[in-house]
Amino acid sequence: MASHRRPKPASRTRVTVLTATAAAAVALSAQAANAAPAKPSKPTTVKDAKAQVDTLYSQAEQATEKYNGASEKLKSLQTEAGSLQDQVARQQEHLNTLRDSLGTIAASQYRTGGIDPSLQLFLSSNPDSYLDQATALDQISSLQSSALQQLQDAKRTLDQERAEATSKLAELQATRTELGQRKTEAKNKLAQAQAILNGLTAAQRQQISDDAARANRSTGRVPIGGKPASGRAAAAYAAAQQELNKPYVYGGNGPKSFDCSGLTSYAYRQAGVNLPRTAAEQANAGTRIYSESQLGVGDLVIFYGDHHHVGLYAGDGMVLHAPKPGTVVRYEAISDMPFQFGVRI
Repeated sequence: MASHRRPKPASRTRVTVLTATAAAAVALSAQAANAAPAKPSKPTTVKDAKAQVDTLYSQAEQATEKYNGASEKLKSLQTEAGSLQDQVARQQEHLNTLRDSLGTIAASQYRTGGIDPSLQLFLSSNPDSYLDQATALDQISSLQSSALQQLQDAKRTLDQERAEATSKLAELQATRTELGQRKTEAKNKLAQAQAILNGLTAAQRQQISDDAARANRSTGRVPIGGKPASGRAAAAYAAAQQELNKPYVYGGNGPKSFDCSGLTSYAYRQAGVNLPRTAAEQANAGTRIYSESQLGVGDLVIFYGDHHHVGLYAGDGMVLHAPKPGTVVRYEAISDMPFQFGVRI
């Protein structure tokens, strides 16, 4: 009788691979977290200190936006990898069933066709009965051929799905590694900024704090005029206005705290529009408007050459945004940052 061996369940392989992937990601993240931030140069004036701190905050925001993007990608990859692994498990079960069926066919063929057909006919006392058996034997052979083809097709599909799952798991691990690196990078930049502030005198720190407080109080100056870009833009802008004075927090998605793209994605979500999570992705989410004079209230406003900061146009040359650590959601002049273009959703 033909023999066949049932392969090990795919679920055990899946658990092992996922465990190894998670362990590797944790180890890499731990190594990145242990990296010491570079020591900043000592500023000579409060103005120099503020410039250095603002630069570091901007770099931290860049790293955080990349972290946000990697985080969203990770969620998507986890779903895709899980789906692929489920497909592999189902295909493995299908392959096992086909192998069982093929084994049964082979055993049946051996029992019915073990004797040479011409000798079996010569010895048969009932030729009609033998002819019926011979027809059945032909059918079994045909069935066996079909089963073999199905088995080959199933094995080919299984190999393809395993290759896809392996590739997706590798991408998942790389994304987890990037996630840890971006988080560490942002923390290091913030640590450098704090080191600069700690190196100032009490009077200098108070001056910087007073300047920040005055900037935050500017939220009371509501821009005048401005036509909404659309009904959705108007709804998003109205939602963002409800978040004035909420603190800036890296990675903040609302409703208690926000980072720049967290605020814009939250506001548009209240208007029924799902925006990508990062400023760079939001820069490609609609129609670009390169002239400030053409901006409408609620349009996205993209800043910096790498598009790492975003806000909502508030009219009157103002933007409503979440600026940086130590600040709150507030209005600010577009001219305070390097404007690139607007995006109409």
